[in-house]
Amino acid sequence: MTLQPENDGGLEPPTKRRRLSIDPTGTSRDRVDPSVSNMTMLTPEQKKEFEVGIQAYVEPHAKPFEGILKQRYSDFLVNEILPNGQVVHLRSTRAPRLKQSRVNNDSATPTQPQVDENDTNQASEPADVPPQQTGNGGNAEQKVQELPDVAEDDRTKLVENLNENAVADLLKLYQSIRGNPSKKAHEHPVVRTEFTTDRSIRSQIHQRIREVFNSTIESSTDHDGVLVLKAANSNSRGKQQGNSWNRPQNKNQRPGKLGWLDRGGEYLHFTVYKENKDTMEVISWLTRNLKCNAKNFQFAGTKDRRAVTTQRCSAYRIEAERLEAQNRTLRGSKVGDFEYHQQGLELGDLSGNEFVITLRDCKHSGEGNAGLDLHAFKQSLLQGMRSLRDNGYINYYGQQRFGTFSTRTDVIGRHILQENYQAACDAILSFQQDALDAAQQQDSTTQIGQDDKNRALAIHTWRKDHTLNAALDILPRKFSAEAQLMRHLTKQPSDYLGALMTIQRNLRLMYVHAHQSYIWNMAATNRMKVLGSEVAKGDLVLVSEHKEKDNSSNGADDNGAMAVDADGEQIIEPAGHDRAAQEDDVFERARALTEEEVNSGKYSIFDIVLPQPGYDILYPDNESGEFYKTFMSTPEGGELDPYSMRRKHREFSLSGSYRKVLARIGEDFDVEVHSYAKDDEQFVKTDVDLMHGARRGDEANEAEGNAAERGPDEKSEGDKVAAVLKFQLGASQYATMALRQLSRGGIAQYKPDFSGGR
Repeated sequence: MTLQPENDGGLEPPTKRRRLSIDPTGTSRDRVDPSVSNMTMLTPEQKKEFEVGIQAYVEPHAKPFEGILKQRYSDFLVNEILPNGQVVHLRSTRAPRLKQSRVNNDSATPTQPQVDENDTNQASEPADVPPQQTGNGGNAEQKVQELPDVAEDDRTKLVENLNENAVADLLKLYQSIRGNPSKKAHEHPVVRTEFTTDRSIRSQIHQRIREVFNSTIESSTDHDGVLVLKAANSNSRGKQQGNSWNRPQNKNQRPGKLGWLDRGGEYLHFTVYKENKDTMEVISWLTRNLKCNAKNFQFAGTKDRRAVTTQRCSAYRIEAERLEAQNRTLRGSKVGDFEYHQQGLELGDLSGNEFVITLRDCKHSGEGNAGLDLHAFKQSLLQGMRSLRDNGYINYYGQQRFGTFSTRTDVIGRHILQENYQAACDAILSFQQDALDAAQQQDSTTQIGQDDKNRALAIHTWRKDHTLNAALDILPRKFSAEAQLMRHLTKQPSDYLGALMTIQRNLRLMYVHAHQSYIWNMAATNRMKVLGSEVAKGDLVLVSEHKEKDNSSNGADDNGAMAVDADGEQIIEPAGHDRAAQEDDVFERARALTEEEVNSGKYSIFDIVLPQPGYDILYPDNESGEFYKTFMSTPEGGELDPYSMRRKHREFSLSGSYRKVLARIGEDFDVEVHSYAKDDEQFVKTDVDLMHGARRGDEANEAEGNAAERGPDEKSEGDKVAAVLKFQLGASQYATMALRQLSRGGIAQYKPDFSGGR
């Protein structure tokens, strides 16, 4: 991994104005016109994008090309990136074999359980947990930890991204840990140094520090943007304690049984690996088999269904051994890498995702793939990827944010924000008549999936005479929201709000957040259409990222009074739970730029943010801000007031958040091109492949190689061309939107024979 150093001033250089492809006079396929009269020019995929505000492109751009996305679900690998920069991979499905540690009888301090030294099936990277506290001060006969020296190449790369003094202090900290492995974390020195504001670079540096120093040093960023480096706690460094029995933490705990404090906390964090399944489908399966409430489970974000994905989840008061046992019957999924923590996960507790995407049947737009020069095509892709890194793409919310069925999730969210809860329930329980007809006709040839037909039949059965049991017998288990609504409305037919509240909380929030995202997409298209990619007076920037450029005192003063920006507008700090926050940046504030700041050249389009509607955010003080009032007053916008986003039900009162107008892929990326003949030929390995090191017979494990491990492009026989792209994106950035810019709208989603019919 190669990291680029910051420029001397730490500022983004001014960029040229980027021309958009919103062109009313354009006639080619890649010119998307915002007028309804030109909708006939669009492909079905582009029409769906257009409906949710995805209507513009950024230039310059490499030569347009076509390809098929997700022909096999293993063509789309997604691995979550934690706030500290670590990419989540499934490494072990075994629960840790824990031993109890001795604690002071009158101490309420939690202690992390000890891992059995003889258990060789543990996750390779333990979680960060509080330092071990024992009644006798710890075992004095600790074995000195053997840690390797830091390679000169690693040191040089650290200097490029930090500085000589910081790296020297960092090496001293590492030597202190090597020489005194039994010391507690707070007994080692702490290193603080200035840090870049580029989140993609920050994540890479966090990960590099973790790799270079073997997870012995923790890295984080404080609210002043300073990089804080300190020793990891003794458990994270592999420190082993002696085995001893603990007294019960309460009278209901059996002697010798580990309590939650002994384990490390009441929340079990674990990795979920899934193939061709929704996140909620896996969670629902676990809750049924564990006989617990779905509210006990939390995750940072949902992942695509038609994909192979790996992410972290948390469960409240669920033992690792119970979850481990589910792997015996869990199909198409695995759980593992168990760690106990004192807090659960929330939506947004991630810094991004790493993607390995296979595009099949690639060709230049308007051309066949016969005789396609693989080397030239790869160079064209590399040029496009460099453009995504340097020039970016419009940071739209992708179609998956709005669902894949006829009733979009943002429409459900709109009804909720209008406090029309009956309409919201009706929307969730809607289905297409074609699906019902296909379910009721044995000889139907309509190409609709069996699950969608059963869903339509189940809802129809329930609506007809409210026979709940008969409906639930038909309804596929993955449709948990529909099942919850039918259960509640059978008991209380008029309590629509109560019915919505039975749906798992993260899913409820996604409905209203989807409407916010729809508004944002429309605002982003308008912003780029009206103002282009130049910075304009009244545009918003995040205060936390530009403190060094702002001479004013932002935020609350010593007396707690709110500060104002140069135009006299209050600077508001949104609630942290309502955005995809970074671990080191929970609360975001924004302010409007002055004319002087715009002319200074210190700000670029990559600094500009647009708000999602809410009661605790600022709107741009220019044409972009006016758009929110105009559009949100229309039926499509929900006939809402952007300045009145509080609701009677607190959960649906949206504080709002900010989102960058343009996004970029991470600094490092990889491109491979292959020729192939068989449509089922596989080019990448999944986590399960890598974990077991052997092939299986199912689709996800027929892999031939991994983009990170492959050598030069293989020239296998065949006249078809596949491209494998590996790159990283920040939290809540969509790979499909990056691919849209890369191909100029030429990527088509694979349509299986049996498509959805909800």
